[in-house]
Amino acid sequence: MFFQLAGKTRGPSSVGRSVNYLSGTAETGIVVIGAGQAGLSGAYFLRRAGLAPDEDFVVLDHSPGPGGAWQYRWPSLTYGRAHRVHDLPGLPLADADPDRPSAEVVAEYFERYERVFGLRVHRPVDVSAVREAPGGRLLVETDRGAWSTRALINATGTWDRPFVPHYPGQESFRGRQLHTAEYRGREEFAGQHVIVVGGGTSAVQLLMEIAEVADTTWVTRRPPLFHAGPFGEEQGRAAVALVEERVRSGLPPQSVVSVTGLAATEAVQDARARGLLVRLPMFDRVTPDGVAWDDGRVVRADAILWATGFRAALDHLAPLRLREPGGGIRLDGLTRVAKDPRIHLVGYGPSASTIGANRAGRSAVREVRELLRAPVVAVG
Repeated sequence: MFFQLAGKTRGPSSVGRSVNYLSGTAETGIVVIGAGQAGLSGAYFLRRAGLAPDEDFVVLDHSPGPGGAWQYRWPSLTYGRAHRVHDLPGLPLADADPDRPSAEVVAEYFERYERVFGLRVHRPVDVSAVREAPGGRLLVETDRGAWSTRALINATGTWDRPFVPHYPGQESFRGRQLHTAEYRGREEFAGQHVIVVGGGTSAVQLLMEIAEVADTTWVTRRPPLFHAGPFGEEQGRAAVALVEERVRSGLPPQSVVSVTGLAATEAVQDARARGLLVRLPMFDRVTPDGVAWDDGRVVRADAILWATGFRAALDHLAPLRLREPGGGIRLDGLTRVAKDPRIHLVGYGPSASTIGANRAGRSAVREVRELLRAPVVAVG
């Protein structure tokens, strides 16, 4: 069954949409895929530009409710312990209880944001593919029908693509293997020995949490780098510049921690003093009972927690062949895809942060509006 859009059909001079009831395809000026921080930022700036939801643009989200990836975070990650959630444009997140789960706090904030600005997010809608369409348009195929659009703001983030590297013997492990996306709390590891793999902030947070009820071993590919003191604007700009350089070269974005290092918070410093954050180099293989190194060292384990990050969820864009030989999607500017100016990636590469997503949303909307004012030209 195709999804019916509310609102009237706009005239030919408008950005707006019409519905071809014979084909079951809705037409619109702009489709926003994703309603996390980046997607809501883009939708807000579209509204502020005078464009109407469901007439001039549609917002599609695959999640069952508001909150983006935050709604899936483990319950013990309280708002006070989470990375700072930067305010969405136009509505501050004020007076949040630091002891409440961040999943609840952010989901309620995003729900309020959608309601206040009338953003009308359609969910759950799963986008399967984006393809070329006649007349220089793009066809967004979903499980709720299809949308023909002149421009696309993609804000699908990374949560749907957890990354687990392959190591010899991995399939032979008799214990439990899980990614941080599946983590729900330390209690399930009580009395066990857990190997935490990964050098990012999530790995450190979860290792410190699990160590309260279990024995732990920390393994990383590179020695972790801890930075003391505040991470200021200058360091932030330098980190973004390094990520942006990779993206403009057509390479996949790096993890943020690989550029910034780990924050030596009071909790981290205490854990280091107690010997909880003693790191071992990456093992060479997984055994039925744990992991082993070629130098003869072995560690027995009941569970392996892969805190190895995520990759950009962009498989639905594969029909457009946007990737460069280096494996990434090259951007021209902050968000515009070099190979196809109709497409903007918000929350990708240099804008993959809560504050970066806001800036990227504004930039993408400005450029998309300029595109829609231009004559339609088919992209070959």
